[in-house]
Amino acid sequence: MVLQVDRKSSILLVDDDLNFVTLMTGYLAHHGYDVTTAGTGKQAIERLSDVKPDLILSDVGMPEMDGYEFAETLRTSPESNWIPIIFLSARDQTHDRVRGLSAGAMAYMTKPLDLAELNAQIESALRSSQLIQQSRAKRAESRIAVPDGVRLTNTELTVARLVAQGLSNLEIAQRLNASKRTIESHISHMLKKTLLSNRTELSRWIIENNME
Repeated sequence: MVLQVDRKSSILLVDDDLNFVTLMTGYLAHHGYDVTTAGTGKQAIERLSDVKPDLILSDVGMPEMDGYEFAETLRTSPESNWIPIIFLSARDQTHDRVRGLSAGAMAYMTKPLDLAELNAQIESALRSSQLIQQSRAKRAESRIAVPDGVRLTNTELTVARLVAQGLSNLEIAQRLNASKRTIESHISHMLKKTLLSNRTELSRWIIENNME
């Protein structure tokens, strides 16, 4: 059975059984995947500082950090909490499956593996991964961007925050006991600094960067 997914997809395989890792690496590579391996959960976390896989296949019973703890750790980081995880484990009790899914795994499969089912689970997980990454990319593209190193003075930041709250220039002037012309001058200077076009973009920048 040939997997109908992107052949450039990358998979992180986490398992302390060297024979299983060797067999699975060959199997996945044969289907066109870029495979990275790790022997423990801790090693996998270290790998993730350099590699961002589309999918993680992980054992449960591993030394140092088991699969459950590994998955729970991934789910606490915005850099990795979107990566789908499939557990591949010899533990086949109901409570093991429940714990695995509760830890954040998309699926829980028991060894020895049914390769047809594994193929289906990988396809489904990679489709989810691709959709999530596309969504993240679109959100990133839509964010307001300003030149690196731009810093607002305390007064400018105060004015910008009030702009983000929807106050008019006159209302801001009254709030800060300043003239309307002074507020307009501050806003004009901030737009030149940030290369933004108008108050709306300035407001979005403040909100998107949690400066409000």
